Formats: sequence, C-alpha cells, structure tokens
Amino acid sequence: MKPTRASTLIGVAVVAAVAGFAVDTALTARQSPTLLMSVPLGLTLVFIGVALLFMASPIRRQTRGRNDGRRVDPMYATRVVFLAKASSICGALFGAFALGLLVYLLSRSVLPSLGSTLPNAVAFGGGIVLTVCALVAERMCIAPPPDEDDHDGRGTTTA
Repeated sequence: MKPTRASTLIGVAVVAAVAGFAVDTALTARQSPTLLMSVPLGLTLVFIGVALLFMASPIRRQTRGRNDGRRVDPMYATRVVFLAKASSICGALFGAFALGLLVYLLSRSVLPSLGSTLPNAVAFGGGIVLTVCALVAERMCIAPPPDEDDHDGRGTTTA
C-alpha cells in the first residue's frame, strides 16, 4: 500500500472548507443560526490521534529491531495502517470543515463572540492534530529498506 499523498489531503481539505463556508452562508441566507462544531469533537479528534500513535509504537519497535522478542501480528499492523490512512483523511475533512465555518464567522462585519468561534477553532485544531498524528503513525508502520549487503543493486535478493 502506498502512503497517503499530500494531494489527497489537500483536495479533501479544500472541498471541506468550501463546504463549511457554503453551509454557513446558506444557513444565514435562510435566517437560521450558523453551525457550530463542539469542543468535545475537537478533543476527541486529538484523543484519537494520540491513541493511534500508541497503537503504531509496537510496530515501530518491531520494524527497527528493538522489540523485546514478541512479534507483532501482521493483521494488527495492517489494521493500524488502514486506520492511520482513514484518520488522516477524516482529520483533514473535519478540520477543514471547521475552518470553513470559522472563516465565515470571522468574515462577518460584526465580530462574533468567543463562544461562537472557540468551538470551531478547537475542532479545527483537533482535525490538524489528528491528521498529523495519523501521518506520523502511518510512517511508523513502514518497514525500513533491507541492508545493502542483501541486494545486488538491481532490486533482487542475492543468494
């Protein structure tokens, strides 16, 4: 499996930020209250990112040869990589959507109260933290290339 590409995350983030801005614009045009993310959402995203790093740490120890003799189940490693990949995309999605909401609130002629902007700012920060932690966890699960002594330069293993 290939690592998560930056273009994928940027594309998801741009679409989500535009969607967040458009949702608040549409709600305001209908004279409805604007959408606010919640503070627990941002904190939950941070918690998921930290938990993902802890889940990837045994895999990192195994790939670097510093494990205490216990082997990591390959299915566990695969699941962690898939979870990290999905979490990076979800973090970009949630964070950018909250950023779109925040930009809409701050672009108004009247400066909104802290109670309106803080939840969106925390959700934006949580999305960024989740994306970064997921990308780090994904990189932690990559096995290092084999030693140069094992290769003949053409990518095949020598006997």
